Amino acid sequence: MTPIKRRGLLASLALLVSPLLGGRKAEAAGKAGDPAWQLSEAVWKERLSPAAFAVLRREGTERPFSSPLNNEKRAGTYVCAGCRLPLFASTTKFDSGTGWPSFWQPLPNAVVTQLDFKLIVPRTEYHCRRCGGHQGHVFNDGPRPTGKRYCNNGVALAFVPGK
Repeated sequence: MTPIKRRGLLASLALLVSPLLGGRKAEAAGKAGDPAWQLSEAVWKERLSPAAFAVLRREGTERPFSSPLNNEKRAGTYVCAGCRLPLFASTTKFDSGTGWPSFWQPLPNAVVTQLDFKLIVPRTEYHCRRCGGHQGHVFNDGPRPTGKRYCNNGVALAFVPGK
């Protein structure tokens, strides 16, 4: 079996088993803490690129090593591409070698988390607290001081250089 077919099989199994384990497809708009950001699908499609829509609103994942933000080294803030809420300070960014922008800590009250059973094994996914946009997953293999790796889809972020 090729890796792609194996992944497809795992995804299919996850869809079958997920309801039994208490998992469900996250409703990204339902996570929005700010009712002003509970926009219709049509409005989100107008506001976002197709790639950003697939990640932020459909919980997709971009290809690894495809984001220009992987190489961003300037001081500044990484904000949600959907609503511009500041999510990460550049001082918490590190090179994880995974192909996605990674951070060891979000800004206070920036993200909300929930368990994700899409690959059968539970993972913790995180979303923008304000608009509910899917950002990525958090893992326990990051650097000190937190030991966390917030593995973010680059297309779900925008970078605002520091002054």
